[in-house]
Amino acid sequence: MSKSLEEEHPQKAFGWAARDATGALSPFNFSRRKPLAGQQEMQLALSPFNFSRRANQDEDVTLKILYCGVCHSDLHFTKNDWGFSFYPMVPGHEIVGIVTEVGKKVTKFKVGDKAGVGCIVGSCRACPSCDQDAESYCPKLIFTYNGIYHDGTPTYGGYSDMIVVDEHFVVRFPENLPLDGGAPLLCAGITVYSPMKYFGLSKPGMHLGIVGLGGLGHMAVKFAKAFGVKVTVISTSPSKEKEAVDRLGADSFLVSRDPKQMEAAKGTMDGIIDTVSAVHPLLPLIDLLMSHGKLIMVGAPEKPLELPVFPLIMGRKIVAGSAFGGMKETQEMIDFAAKHNITADIEVIPMDYISTAMERLVKADVRYRFVIDIGNTLKASCDGNV
Repeated sequence: MSKSLEEEHPQKAFGWAARDATGALSPFNFSRRKPLAGQQEMQLALSPFNFSRRANQDEDVTLKILYCGVCHSDLHFTKNDWGFSFYPMVPGHEIVGIVTEVGKKVTKFKVGDKAGVGCIVGSCRACPSCDQDAESYCPKLIFTYNGIYHDGTPTYGGYSDMIVVDEHFVVRFPENLPLDGGAPLLCAGITVYSPMKYFGLSKPGMHLGIVGLGGLGHMAVKFAKAFGVKVTVISTSPSKEKEAVDRLGADSFLVSRDPKQMEAAKGTMDGIIDTVSAVHPLLPLIDLLMSHGKLIMVGAPEKPLELPVFPLIMGRKIVAGSAFGGMKETQEMIDFAAKHNITADIEVIPMDYISTAMERLVKADVRYRFVIDIGNTLKASCDGNV
């Protein structure tokens, strides 16, 4: 007989979970309760969503979660937009907190340290990708949530009170890096930092286009400017120009729906980071590239995009994809962010605001990342029955 979520592991945990593809998140399990004598109708029993974490092993680090960023992929996963979600699901992979326990073989952390957990909590550690510090491309990578761990049990993310992770997949947080503003770096930050470095687009004086000024896009502007790169933000929204140029420091701004602006900018960019997760045309972006230019896709639209091949051939241009970076690169990114005072622009929310936050996320109504105050608001939301 299979064990319950509470019995799989010895450490008790609780959080907010989605139960099905509606994506509705709640701190409660729902069950029917037998009516008391004299009652005519069944009552709906609500109990906190309790589950379990494994005991801290020799190479494990246990974190008390204080903040967790809300990634656009959380929305996709909870609604099964990509077709491989399973439930119940506790989302969240921009996790920061305080170390509360370390295994006897742990060398990088001690109790009381600030630390973070990003998109993955495991990999095979033996394949070519893992050998090259690119665990995010391991064929056996284990997602922080919606994954299956080595022991065969589901992984649950950061919309919860605590987490246990192998130290290899935990990132040290420098003392000067705020936990709330630093949390989104663990996905949004590394997702744009990694392709800039890998594809050679971080060299001072290069011209980089950034498509979309959302959670990923605003981080891309900040990192690119810190690298000394010339930045052009490409957006469908003219209203974002002042924000992009005056506040975030972009050098220029293109309205992608303005044919004259797009025509004038053709052939001017060394590379483009495309952060947009909605279906959109690629040809206008490819035309902005110089010969040998690179269009790097980091957004994940729900439907396939049309790829025109002829302009790629004639310009020896590249369209590539990039995921978040490996653990070595993620630590490098965090240290770089701390050195250059780079944090995400955030709106800190209580745990019980998450449903509204998801609705706003669909409308792109956030500047630029929701971060849940787990430490101060999760327990209050989950105490007792309703």
